[in-house]
Amino acid sequence: MTPLLFLPGMMCDARLFAPQIAALSAHRAVMACPAGAHDSMQALAAEVLAHAPPRFALAGLSMGGILAMEVLRQAPGRIAGLALMDTNPLAELDEVKARRAPQIAAVRQGGLADVMRGQLIPNYLHAPDPDGPIAGLCLDMALNLGPQVFVNQSVALRDRPDQTQVLRDYRGPTLILCGESDRLCPVARHRLMQDLMPQAALQVVPDAGHLPVLEQPEHVTALLRRWLEEI
Repeated sequence: MTPLLFLPGMMCDARLFAPQIAALSAHRAVMACPAGAHDSMQALAAEVLAHAPPRFALAGLSMGGILAMEVLRQAPGRIAGLALMDTNPLAELDEVKARRAPQIAAVRQGGLADVMRGQLIPNYLHAPDPDGPIAGLCLDMALNLGPQVFVNQSVALRDRPDQTQVLRDYRGPTLILCGESDRLCPVARHRLMQDLMPQAALQVVPDAGHLPVLEQPEHVTALLRRWLEEI
């Protein structure tokens, strides 16, 4: 059975995919690879590939999806299937880049929790719930990863390349998935990816924002299971 590798989003760890790992690991090897030791997508992808099985299914959410596209660019023959969730194939917009430097400066001065609570986590959920369990988990994951990972990931996201040609060239089984109210990576970005990948199935998850894996875990797990059956 083809192993499955998850790539978490920015300032998240394997707990982002805890419901899916629990459900899918009974019948295949399932792993999650952290991504924070380098400040470029190219170096982060090279590290993923150094630790990944020879051939595997690859699923990434948000920054994890962006990283998955770079992994695909570097080693297309090793990717048995691709799941891109709540992500973006384009280079970063100037208006988003402009927000990076103040965030990095604040985090370097000890403000990681404030940046997460005030600027990032409020954009994650379909129905904002700053005191709820998902918001609490997101903050805990970020604090465990720490300021340097935030800086590295911010720079890697800021300087990432456009990956539209990489997606256009891929022919393997592909799932494109997003929450219907994702404000960070809206549905339009996912329709663009489907246009680039005619073989892909586009699934929009209702009552979910940027983190459908946690907001609607059973729905997402069923969609991932269906995708894995194609591989």
